Amino acid sequence: MAVHIGMWFEPSLESRFWWRLVLSAIYLTVGILHMLLPGPFLRIMPALVPFPAAVVFITGACEVAAAAGLLSSPFRAAAGIGLAAYAVCVYPANIKHAIDGLSAVDASTYAWLYHVPRLAFQPVFVWWALYAGGVIDWPFPQAR
Repeated sequence: MAVHIGMWFEPSLESRFWWRLVLSAIYLTVGILHMLLPGPFLRIMPALVPFPAAVVFITGACEVAAAAGLLSSPFRAAAGIGLAAYAVCVYPANIKHAIDGLSAVDASTYAWLYHVPRLAFQPVFVWWALYAGGVIDWPFPQAR
């Protein structure tokens, strides 16, 4: 099979498989990091969250479970919905992280190049989870 750039954006089962596989790998990696190296995640946790260490561990476990769920037909849609909801729920922590990073005395261009795209990309993660989970087909019209 020849690989071409357009294949990633064509509405086919094969392209959705690759979108799903990449998203699953991302969440599996981040979930494992949450559980094994919680320090960076604890630092960005908003103060109003109770039991932050437990929350970081549980969110990591949820990321790992959802990553596996995306790869399993019976759980795919539920995993996609769960990951989309998760991306919405962790947005306050991402905002706090950006505010802390950008308001630091030594904030550099790197801080802006990291935080601004990260915040802007969060809605894409919501879409990606729903698309990879087979919950939505947008913006690709479903082939009849």
